[in-house]
Amino acid sequence: FENSLDKSVPEILPPALDASSEPPPLFDGVTRLYTYYGCPFAQRVWITRNFKGLQDKIKLVGIDLSNRPAWYAEKVYPPNKVPALEHNGKIIGESLDLIKYLDSNFEGPSLLPDDPAKKQLAEELFAYTDTFTGTVFSAFKGDAVKEAPAFDHLEAALSKFDDGPFFLGDRFSQVDIAYIPFVERFQIFLSEVFKYDITEGRQKLAAWIEELNKLEAYKQTKLEGTKAQVVEVYSKRFLGK
Repeated sequence: FENSLDKSVPEILPPALDASSEPPPLFDGVTRLYTYYGCPFAQRVWITRNFKGLQDKIKLVGIDLSNRPAWYAEKVYPPNKVPALEHNGKIIGESLDLIKYLDSNFEGPSLLPDDPAKKQLAEELFAYTDTFTGTVFSAFKGDAVKEAPAFDHLEAALSKFDDGPFFLGDRFSQVDIAYIPFVERFQIFLSEVFKYDITEGRQKLAAWIEELNKLEAYKQTKLEGTKAQVVEVYSKRFLGK
């Protein structure tokens, strides 16, 4: 009898481990995703896990980033950040690498099409992720409208293939996963603080966000109170409030 999770409902998240917590039994054959439930980088890997139906195979281990356990850097992941994956006796980090790693090394629906043109766009958009987030983050410190070209870039990318609403057309892919945790937060912050709507005049982007909000694998990683948390964290970080 396999204790299988009902993958159609949000799972009960284990409490985050802090400085007072004992480590799990490390390298005992269990595959673990070390995460922080509010971190957009870690959310990328969490979405990938859920979409591929790996809730039974990959155990979530929450880490309290404001009060990290010493053993996390010492025994698990020396860079002392999330996400990190414990798999087959080794630890792997970096969210974009982990999206690809989960897709290549685990069962479940593939998150990359065979079409060479779509694969090429996927690589280009992967390479653009840091530019995208950096551009928007820097705009938070000044004039929010300055980040408009970053969202125009996404609108243009979403227009490349007309066979569906996703970046690579008809199929949800690694690329959608790479962008949605950040777009979600940017949309909240720009709307709430700057009264700027990222979807205005960007029909494809609006349709993409709407489509992703129907997807269980993503919805299950969105936390209650995200809006207030995003406004608080980004206001403190970028506006000094």
